[in-house]
Amino acid sequence: MSSNNRKIKVLLAKTSLDGHNRGIKVISKWLSDAGMEVIFLGQFLTEEIVVRAAVEEDVDVVGLSFLGGEHLFAAQDMRVEMKKQGLSDDVIFLMGGVIPKEDTVKLKEIGVDMIFLPGTPMEDIVGFINDNVKLGK
Repeated sequence: MSSNNRKIKVLLAKTSLDGHNRGIKVISKWLSDAGMEVIFLGQFLTEEIVVRAAVEEDVDVVGLSFLGGEHLFAAQDMRVEMKKQGLSDDVIFLMGGVIPKEDTVKLKEIGVDMIFLPGTPMEDIVGFINDNVKLGK
């Protein structure tokens, strides 16, 4: 939490067509328990909808979860949409889920700030967000 007592605001969503949402729901609870304000949009969403919500809600973090293999396309589409809708460069863009380790380099090149693979400890995710969000924007 910032010195001005504003909670870190995190938007989580699934843009893929897979219906597996247990992981993102667990992460939502972890982040909420860590004192963050969490907005879980749900699943089967377009990148346009996710970014529009991120802009409207003035979030600090956008996180997407994947299981079905479309993470590289989604990352590219998200970055295009984030620029198109004028989402602040200060907003942290995270991805997680079942993503091949070798794709993490490509995702970072696209502009994903961090990728969390299965088994990542809660403390690592919370710590990364706390260490990298710029509050007071």
